[in-house]
Amino acid sequence: MPQHSFEVLRGESTRFSFSSTVLENTLGDPLEREVLVHIPPGVEGEVPCIIYLAPYTGTGMGRANWRAFDETLPQRFERLIREGKMGPCILVMPDTFTSLGGNQFIDSSVMGKWGTWLAQDLQRELSARYPISGFALVGKSSGGYGALVRGMMDDCWDAVACHSGDCGFNLLYGEAMASSLTRVEQFSGVEGFLTHVKESKSLSHDDFHTLMICAMSASYDPLEKIELPVDNHFCEFITERWDNWLAWDPLNLIEEYQDLPPTWIDVGDRDQYHIQYGIRLLVARLNELSIAHHHEEFSGTHSGIDHRLDLSLPWLFKTMTSTS
Repeated sequence: MPQHSFEVLRGESTRFSFSSTVLENTLGDPLEREVLVHIPPGVEGEVPCIIYLAPYTGTGMGRANWRAFDETLPQRFERLIREGKMGPCILVMPDTFTSLGGNQFIDSSVMGKWGTWLAQDLQRELSARYPISGFALVGKSSGGYGALVRGMMDDCWDAVACHSGDCGFNLLYGEAMASSLTRVEQFSGVEGFLTHVKESKSLSHDDFHTLMICAMSASYDPLEKIELPVDNHFCEFITERWDNWLAWDPLNLIEEYQDLPPTWIDVGDRDQYHIQYGIRLLVARLNELSIAHHHEEFSGTHSGIDHRLDLSLPWLFKTMTSTS
């Protein structure tokens, strides 16, 4: 069985919260968000800050929770420093959860302007509290997508690391539309389905899957309400709606946003959501455009890949300190 980490944290974990009007949303989610900051031993003067972005149904703060036969993110962070694989820096785990179960870290009228929040508000609040020399993003799945897209669209990140981030929307989301439509139609549409979710004592696998697609629609489509990008009778794509989704696919974003910071990209060769194919296409385009990046395709799926942080976190630290 996997080895459990009994290591006692030697650093300091602190929490603070702040409110931001850029997070105004139609879901009724709070504008005040809590941020967990871990400062490992040895931090002196200005040091890099690495912000962890959570996957769907997760939140950064949850990565500090104890888990059997595993290690928390702060434990991993301190171990990598103790082993000499990276130097002391600040780890930030913000609460970015939404009522739709997740976050793609882009500006949305339904969910809030999370891209602006990361690049402006969160950076400002952290810089006012801690001596920081630069900022990096790391995440898996939706968090990996957020790291990659923010690296493309913002000019304030010194490095980003994307683990199995959403890419290649035709494969990733296309085949999910039929099952999602079937589920929402059981409740006479998206609004009925969301009411069902809100009133349920527990959610089924189908509920979680369909809620994820609703969250994607709230992120990618500029409508003031949530609609699936398909006809509700034939499940055929509505070109105008689906084009809004595709505009946020990294395969298309890279054509407009090519000034990336140092970027790590990896994905498993058996990803359940077929993300490896989208990443392969993206990497091929990065190579054609002569955009520097670090890419690895490892043996694995979309699950159980936290061990990849053992590679990306030291890479982020080295990249940030060698270019500062």
